[in-house]
Amino acid sequence: MDVVFIDAPCSGTGSWRRHPDTKWRLTPDTLARRQADQDQVLNDGAGFVKAGGRLVYVTCSVLPEEDEDRVAAFLERRPDFARKPATEDPELTRFLTAAGDLRLTPFNAGTDGFYVAVLERES
Repeated sequence: MDVVFIDAPCSGTGSWRRHPDTKWRLTPDTLARRQADQDQVLNDGAGFVKAGGRLVYVTCSVLPEEDEDRVAAFLERRPDFARKPATEDPELTRFLTAAGDLRLTPFNAGTDGFYVAVLERES
């Protein structure tokens, strides 16, 4: 496929602004399970991406353990993928991380927390 979009299962920390009570339900075990789920969906999704295609990984989390760390671990396992800038839209480039991923937070964008990474399979 040209594009595989992964709306990854996550802790939902990005919605704590609207649902602050959910932060009390996040445990180390829950986070570890989510990370394993995230690794699995990245691995599974990668198998559908054609050479030159893209894998778009999205969470509603603000935790690096679910975002940048998952992408870094995936890229270690899959050197045939490379990170690409998540947007070239001038209105959104200010939300790009140093690695080129998109990170929206209540603080920087007045939204829930979201993370987007774009990974391209080499041809």
